[in-house]
Order: sequence, then structure tokens, then C-alpha cells
Amino acid sequence: MEFGKYSFGVGDRFNHEGQAQLRALIKANKKGIAVTPVWNKSNREHDIVYSEPLGTREEADAAVKALAWENPYFVDADHINLGNVDRFIEPSNFFTLDVAMYIGNEASVEDVAAFKETCKLLGDVVTIPGIEEPIQITKELLEDVAGKYLAAIKEAGKIYRHIETVKGKGNFVTEVSMDEVEAPQTPVDMFFILKMIANENIPAQTIAPKFTGRFNKGVDYVGDAEQFAKEFEQDVLVIDYAVKEFGLPADLKLSVHSGSDKFTIYPIMADIIKKYDKGLHVKTAGTTWLEEVIGLAVSGDEGLAAAKEIYTKALDRKEELCAPYADVIDIDDSKLPSAEEVESWTGEKFGNTLRHIPGHADYNPNFRQLIHVGYKVAAEMGERYTGLLKKYADVVGACVEENIYDRHLKRLFDL
Repeated sequence: MEFGKYSFGVGDRFNHEGQAQLRALIKANKKGIAVTPVWNKSNREHDIVYSEPLGTREEADAAVKALAWENPYFVDADHINLGNVDRFIEPSNFFTLDVAMYIGNEASVEDVAAFKETCKLLGDVVTIPGIEEPIQITKELLEDVAGKYLAAIKEAGKIYRHIETVKGKGNFVTEVSMDEVEAPQTPVDMFFILKMIANENIPAQTIAPKFTGRFNKGVDYVGDAEQFAKEFEQDVLVIDYAVKEFGLPADLKLSVHSGSDKFTIYPIMADIIKKYDKGLHVKTAGTTWLEEVIGLAVSGDEGLAAAKEIYTKALDRKEELCAPYADVIDIDDSKLPSAEEVESWTGEKFGNTLRHIPGHADYNPNFRQLIHVGYKVAAEMGERYTGLLKKYADVVGACVEENIYDRHLKRLFDL
């Protein structure tokens, strides 16, 4: 299935901002950068907001129809596994096979032996063009990578084949995701992961590794940018080599999860993909939800009252709301404003505190991260919340469009 060189995953918790999201991508396309839209929503998010994957498909189809979008677009079954994939199979045409939880699981003796056998053809040394250090293939290295990743990729194979039996070969995009873990995967790890994916006959078109540094939800990258640049560039080169040597799809590209707001490393990624003329998939999740809250706040009246209520309740339920996202948030409690302080804010002050403008005097990444995980509060407000999204649709939609185009796409693709 044709996926496109560049693609951008847009999450939408409440399925109201599809047109605003697509308008931002249309702007990029008009600037000469063809970016494929991918509407993504995970099983966890569906459970929290009481929605079903069909709603994401309906939102995407409606936005495409309304704006006369004629290029490919996708609906991503985000972070699925064998236990929940059936819920997504019919409405989705993009599947993120999340096998991070299987990293480190023990593979069978037979599977390890078979993997080692396939590696004999690699020889003792692999030299990847552009990477100074060759890969020295030893028995110890093969045992190490098999111990870490073989069970996970075997699981990815099971999920892929299950989907294929229903959707048919070539009728969906496959992503392999291993990002929600503590330890990053090195470029050498990536080489052998891709070898395992090829061995499983998974036609992966994107792969989402865990990179060095913190990819916290909705805030900037935290870590060594130089080390990230080195890893990212070497991963691009490893993928290029693996496509040619292992027979993986020619359009296989890196995917950056929790990619929203990583402004520090956007220029790095932009330079590298331009240097090698390679593709990129960036997945954003709650960015749109945050812009909804900003839009309501700056609208004033009922909208501002709802935004304040969301924060107050999220602050009161912080431990509960943060628990599912513990690995991808870092909140300094001492820097969270009190509910009483927030109650006195204007809509402008609330919006400026939540909106991610680096260097702005009011911006508070701790406040932003708490609201990011607080969408359950809005879900419990039900039609009262979604009714406000409709009432203030023009303001909210403008916030969503501006955020995706001006703060994300322009930086990512040097527009």
C-alpha cells in the first residue's frame, strides 16, 4: 500500500478536530511537502473516552470529504496487540504492532537457533555505508540481541499474520513499535531487529524505536541532542542497508513516537532526512486535545470555566491520571499552580501557560503535562465538553490548525 515519503500521525481524543488537522497538512502540501495524514488512537484512549475505532474512521472520512482531499490517508490502530487488535481490524488500514512488553522475554531454543542460522550469510563483519564502526558479528552478540528482541519480533509476526488473514496482503500499512521501554535501541540493535522482521516476512513500512533521551508527552525533548543526532542518522543508514540486503519494503522509514513538541530535535531530523533523501513518520498524540483546552480557555465564559474545571479535577486526581503514563511524563509538583491560583486566571493567562511557546514567560511544562493526561476528566464531562467544542469550534479549530502547521510541520520540514 502506497504510504508516502512523509507522514504525520494526528491523535484526536474526541473526534472533533479532523478538519482542522487536515487543513494544517493541506498547507504543507501547498508548500511542496507532500505529507500523508494518519489519524491515530490507541486502545487505551478509546477505553478512557468511551469511544470505538469506527469513530476515528468516520472522523477521517468526513474530514477528507469536506476538504476534498484526494491523496492517501490512513487510520492507525495505535499500539495494538493480539489481545485487542480485532477491535480495530475493520476500520483501520494502518497497524502499530506494539511489542515493547515482549522485549527481554525468552525465545525458544529452536527460534534462537534458526535466527543464528540465518545470520551465517552475513559473515563475520558487516560494514554499513556511512557508519565508521563495522558490526563485528560474534556468537555473544547474536545471543544478546536474540535474548532481547527475538521474542518481541516473533510476537509482531503473529499479530501481522492475524491481521493479514482478515485484511489481505498489501491492504494495510504495518509499523513495528518498540519505543515504550526504558533502554534505547542502538543502531546495531536496529540492524538485527530489521533482520528479524525480514525473517518473519513482516512488510514493515515504519519502525518506531526507543531513542536516547526523554520523549515525554506534549513537551520538548530532554537529553543529549548530539547523541540523538548520531543515533538517528545511523538508524537511517541501517534502514537503507536493510532494505537493500534483507528485502524489506523500499519505503521503510523511521517513526518517532511521542513526536509532538520535540522542537529541539526537529531541525536535526529535518537535516538528516534531507541529507539522505529519506522519509519520516512522526506521531503526535494529545497535542490536539491540549489545543482544545487552550481554545476553550481563550474563548472565555463557559469555555474558560470548563478549562479551569479540567485542571482543578486533574490536580486532585493527579496520581490516578498519571499512572498509565508514568514512563512518558515528568511533572515537578512544586511547579504546579494551585487550583485557587488558576481560578483567578484570565483565558489569555490560562492559554499562555498551557500553549507550548518555548521561552514564553507564562509557559509551564508541568501544567501542560498534567492537562495532557487529564483528558479522562473531559471524557467524564460527556456532552457538556463536546458541546463546548461545537460551540467554540472556530476558535478551537484555529488553535489546532496553528499548532500542527506553525509549531510542528514548519519546523519538521523546514517550511
